[in-house]
Amino acid sequence: MTVSLDAALPNADAATDRPEVTQVRGLAYTTLVGDPDVGDRLLLNVSALARGLGTGGYGLVVGPAGPPGTPLPADPAPGPGHLVKARYTPLQAMVLGVDEQESPHHDALRYADDLEGMPVVVADLHSALPAIVAGARHAAALAGRRPPAVAYVMTDGGALPAAFSRTVATLRDAGWLATCITVGQAFGGDLEAVTVHTGLLAARHVAGVDLVVVTQGPGNLGTGTRWGFSGVAAGEVLNAAATLGGRPVASLRVSGADARDRHLGVSHHSLTAYGRVALAAADVVVPDPTPQVESLDAWGPDLTTRLRAQAATLATAPAAHRLVDVPADGALLDALRGSPARLSTMGRGLDADPAAFVAAAVAGVHAAAGLPPGTGAR
Repeated sequence: MTVSLDAALPNADAATDRPEVTQVRGLAYTTLVGDPDVGDRLLLNVSALARGLGTGGYGLVVGPAGPPGTPLPADPAPGPGHLVKARYTPLQAMVLGVDEQESPHHDALRYADDLEGMPVVVADLHSALPAIVAGARHAAALAGRRPPAVAYVMTDGGALPAAFSRTVATLRDAGWLATCITVGQAFGGDLEAVTVHTGLLAARHVAGVDLVVVTQGPGNLGTGTRWGFSGVAAGEVLNAAATLGGRPVASLRVSGADARDRHLGVSHHSLTAYGRVALAAADVVVPDPTPQVESLDAWGPDLTTRLRAQAATLATAPAAHRLVDVPADGALLDALRGSPARLSTMGRGLDADPAAFVAAAVAGVHAAAGLPPGTGAR
């Protein structure tokens, strides 16, 4: 919605001439705060907007604001489930966890301990999700198989509500995602789980998918320090996948257009998460571009050389990852262009930063190429 403010937002940076903000994009999670109507007075949380931040950059509706007697949202209907997410915040939500005692799937997960070799593709940024799925579907098409059934496991390093992700909604509508599972403090998926571990096990033993992609929700947090970024959890997810008998596949965060040297080539986020946090070996997928791809804007031979040298350090990391070169050609670019969800990372699309999406897509290619014959969504 569009919300008119009763007082202009303060200028977050006094050194700029930013005009006063008197209207903002508003976002109401209607299951938590009710369904506002045109003309309603609302209480907004604008803390991120007032600081000029991109992450959290909405007027978040806390509830109605009006004279005494203003109707409040109805209490949620009684039902099973006692998982409280966004705990001890004004908007904490109670959901039914796939792994809790009241769930019909509790018995299936009570002693579940094995992913049975299911590939688990792990990425830092939410923007990698559609590219990974596009790559997996491309590999299946090349092999003459049906596209794999894919689950998205959303961790809580970024946005907590799955409803915030246009990417998830679009991929679901297009049939590219079979299910979304929200874990940790994230909520709103088709299935809710307490941990990444039970989320992965639910993908295998409840949803019955062929392949899982794990990333944080939209809106990652970084501080420009070696350890202060939400994507550090990607290394922990690789550990979880290996512990549970899955096939961990690491998708590299790559850029040829980022102005920050620490994110040029292979991002320091990937080098830290996979090189220092991950203690279990994974397949680290490195794009091997054809001349057509390498000649694209924001790529070039220097970028290929840089990312190969950076990725090579992961083979000598404590986990001793396995480097896997996967060809990236024009057909893969066509597969990316066919994504129903918009490809955008840090404000850049496929043409502006092709390496970012190609690096994610080849991880999907590799994960799907290793699936047994006969697998695929039905």
